[in-house]
Amino acid sequence: MKDTTKIKGATYVDDISGLKLDTDVQYTMQEIYLYEAKNITKATLKYLSAKPDKELAPFTYEWFLTLHKDMFADVWDWAGKLRTVELSIGVKAYLVSTEIKKLVDDLEFWEKNKSFDVIEIASRLHHRAVQIHPFLNGNGRWSRMLANIYLKQNNLEATRWNENLLSKENPHRDDYILALKKADNGDYSDLIQMQSNII
Repeated sequence: MKDTTKIKGATYVDDISGLKLDTDVQYTMQEIYLYEAKNITKATLKYLSAKPDKELAPFTYEWFLTLHKDMFADVWDWAGKLRTVELSIGVKAYLVSTEIKKLVDDLEFWEKNKSFDVIEIASRLHHRAVQIHPFLNGNGRWSRMLANIYLKQNNLEATRWNENLLSKENPHRDDYILALKKADNGDYSDLIQMQSNII
């Protein structure tokens, strides 16, 4: 896969199609983010308040979509639905479904063959999910949640990512983007270090 983690603002521009909030209100992006944060908090409680078992978080193709829906469905009607349009980041839209399936298969292979330790598997899962970018938005937050659920399911602490990780004001933003770009080239060391710490 080529370098597909070209993150700039990495969020909505002005496209609010699919917004499920009161249509009579003109929301600022900050207000939408707050509604999203409330929705994500519900998903966090569901999956990370205790060790999530394989029934709750089976890491299947269908569950990947369900997780995104759990995180964003209170706010967006496209939550949990694969994108059908091209973005400035991610694989071509027609490849999204195939690449998610490949990621699920790779995860199963890594676990079965003990290819990597748990933190590296979580980091590779996180990176590939961002690289695929399967949804219209929320991909970074979804990929970090995937990795955290995987860590918690394997008896490790979830990484406490800063909520505004991609905000220009966040001192870790550039390091995070650089770590993803290095992972594009097969070097996961920085992402593994970040996944092991609080940023």
